[in-house]
Amino acid sequence: MMSLRTCFHECKADRMTRYDTHFVGQTLPSKVFYRFGRFIVSGGIRVYTRMSIIGRENLPATGAFVLSPVHRSYIDTPISGALTTRRLRFLGKDSMWASKWFGWVLSSLGAIPVTRGTADREAMKRAVTVLEAGEPLVLYPEGERKSGPVVQPMFDGAAYIALKAGVPIIPVGIGGSERVMPKSAKFIYPRKVRVVIGEALHPNVPVGEGSRVPRSAIAAQSAALHAELQRLFDMSMVGVGWSYPPESSHDQNATND
Repeated sequence: MMSLRTCFHECKADRMTRYDTHFVGQTLPSKVFYRFGRFIVSGGIRVYTRMSIIGRENLPATGAFVLSPVHRSYIDTPISGALTTRRLRFLGKDSMWASKWFGWVLSSLGAIPVTRGTADREAMKRAVTVLEAGEPLVLYPEGERKSGPVVQPMFDGAAYIALKAGVPIIPVGIGGSERVMPKSAKFIYPRKVRVVIGEALHPNVPVGEGSRVPRSAIAAQSAALHAELQRLFDMSMVGVGWSYPPESSHDQNATND
């Protein structure tokens, strides 16, 4: 006879399996909602910021990948969504799900709630599940929004998830978004944005199903991603006519010297 504890754990696992399956599923309402929202928001962003894109051919037309942009502004998310007509998945801080209605909207678009500052294993599992279903996923390797011209020390999540799922990472430099909507701003400003999409960083080790990803492989992939992001970020900033945003950490260091 099955114990209550066993029943509880099996039922809980079954609910999570069904949730994951529904989460990854391409339902018609979800696709329609995503395409409509993308058309309105991305179209407005492209016109308002006079956004130019270099390297669009580096985005895979099919199959899963991890899109890893630098992160300087809230508008980096709609900018990322404007790079391809394919449906992108995003990670979002769990506090955004506080509102039941807004949480439903986020989930219907395929967003994944994560707890900032913790190793949320369930979020990692869902991210890998999305990639295994053949969908692209957006991960900001710097974590939260940063400021200045230097790509900050990165979390290993993007490298780990890409290696675990066996998919490439597409690095992206976004120049100008910090001027369009700085951290303290409540509105966006009509400033030019340039996006530079780099070539794919392919998995550097084969990982079998259920096996662990070597720590050395994660570190190597993260280091390669960091270097490429800095190169692309530099190119994108030059493309909008400035080498670094005002009041950046670079300026502050120069002032303190």
